[in-house]
Amino acid sequence: MLKSKIILKMIDYYRGNRKDICHFLKVYGYAQTIGKLEGLDPQTQDILEIAAIVHDIACPLCRAKYGNTDGRHQEEESRALLEPFLAEFGLPDAVTERVIGLVTHHHTYTGVDGDDYRILLEADFLVNADEAQYPKEKIADFEKNVFRTESGIRILRSMYPN
Repeated sequence: MLKSKIILKMIDYYRGNRKDICHFLKVYGYAQTIGKLEGLDPQTQDILEIAAIVHDIACPLCRAKYGNTDGRHQEEESRALLEPFLAEFGLPDAVTERVIGLVTHHHTYTGVDGDDYRILLEADFLVNADEAQYPKEKIADFEKNVFRTESGIRILRSMYPN
């Protein structure tokens, strides 16, 4: 029920921007699927799913402030938006901090410090590759350098066979 409330709040937050709404819902779906297939413990799965829902919370602000949604800007702007957004849900402080940590690094592909982080990167890439029609070379490079989960790799290879 909690994640459904967060999803509803994000849909309201995006105020009719169907592209952003569809994007976060797809990332959430991949993250949920990969996390469950990889056997994450329930708390880590919840953190992953909440992070997937809110991972692009800074996009509207970044478009208005910078004219784009560059990942560096998203990472810089997310914390100030997430703290009040998540406060109403009464999450434990450690959960809130981990979600914020994941979101403020979801365009940083080095120093990955957990399965939740890895899976968020993989899920976001799966959606971005499709939406932006990434070339095969970029997909192969990302698979080699970022993807590590068996489930994420399987999905990527099924979506983009040689």
